[in-house]
Amino acid sequence: MKRPMSSPQCLRLITVLMLATLSLAGCEKPADDAGPQKKQGAAFLSENAKKQGVTTTASGLQYEVLQEGQGALPTATDTVTVNYRGTLIDGKEFDSGNGISFPLNRVIPGWTEGVQLMKEGAKYRFYIPSELAYGERGAGSDIPPNADLIFEVELVKVGQ
Repeated sequence: MKRPMSSPQCLRLITVLMLATLSLAGCEKPADDAGPQKKQGAAFLSENAKKQGVTTTASGLQYEVLQEGQGALPTATDTVTVNYRGTLIDGKEFDSGNGISFPLNRVIPGWTEGVQLMKEGAKYRFYIPSELAYGERGAGSDIPPNADLIFEVELVKVGQ
């Protein structure tokens, strides 16, 4: 006597049958397309990397030093105080702040990595790939999915 299939087995069978049906009907699996935002960002970062003074890290973060600092160098677990301005690659500003303090490990990965390169008093411009920012989800209505971001950041203080 045949035993009934378990729920996971049924789901696998249904998935296989659906893919086979789509294939027989001439349909293709949807392409993994992140859209024009991703393509524009990749082109922007590729060109930007060629500019004099722009450094690219192993993660893909790009930065340029606008002003060197002389003070303390933060670690990822430090609280930092910064002045900043954030824009999309088309120049549209989505956020800014002065004297804002936060734990460095509680922000997007591009900030966590980039600010650790700075000493107190430094001012850098970060070009953050979407993977080190908000990725496919974006952020609110101002930062679309797959958006690369630009931040000018001044590190005012390391520590509380």
